[in-house]
Amino acid sequence: MARKVSVALEDDLDGSPANETVRFSFQGTDYEIDLSSKNASAFRTQLAPFIEHARRTGLGVSRPTRTVASRQRSGEIRAWAKSHGIAVSDRGRLPANVTERYLTRGR
Repeated sequence: MARKVSVALEDDLDGSPANETVRFSFQGTDYEIDLSSKNASAFRTQLAPFIEHARRTGLGVSRPTRTVASRQRSGEIRAWAKSHGIAVSDRGRLPANVTERYLTRGR
């Protein structure tokens, strides 16, 4: 048996049929609202002067994930440091001076 499911968006402001979902963030909270083309246009028009004078902060951009290779390299640096009597934690970011010493160890 075949089944067909359709989803009809309703404008969250006035109950009319919605054409799109608008996503935005304000004070660190993400929001989304279903709006008709008319209300979506009004929303953008109202925000335009504020956006024009605002600066991007980079918030909302995900940080790059660590790769297996970077974890392996960190493990090698930790092992080298410990074998040379340099105190390093088992987790977290390695001190820059320890990484630098590891990279210049044979020069």
